Amino acid sequence: MEDKEVVDLVKRFLRIMEARDLDSAESMMASGAKITFPGGKEISSLQEMVVNIRGRYEWIKKNFDQIDVQKVDEVDVVYVMGTLYGVNNNGVAFSNVRYIDRFVVEKGLINQQDVWNDLAESGVLDMKE
Repeated sequence: MEDKEVVDLVKRFLRIMEARDLDSAESMMASGAKITFPGGKEISSLQEMVVNIRGRYEWIKKNFDQIDVQKVDEVDVVYVMGTLYGVNNNGVAFSNVRYIDRFVVEKGLINQQDVWNDLAESGVLDMKE
């Protein structure tokens, strides 16, 4: 894939996930794709991911500050860096929480996503009005 195509795929995937359109998101993933969250928690499906994050916040979205693509042995490795914003489970808005997502894209499908962010360290999930 060309760099622009792989970047568009990853950005589209992230926006579709924000909207919780899991069927569309799954169509962009390879069979057996692996997702790893902070702390090394591996998720085996998007449905499992939604269940696991449900208790953390009401909603969350991403600002894209920088996207880098590297070609490695016939695959594209995409790094998306930026900040998160949203509303925690106490109804308090938050913003400017750093994140990095690393995607491995092979043959036009997402094979792997590794997620790093400062949600826990920032304290925003526990904030009360």
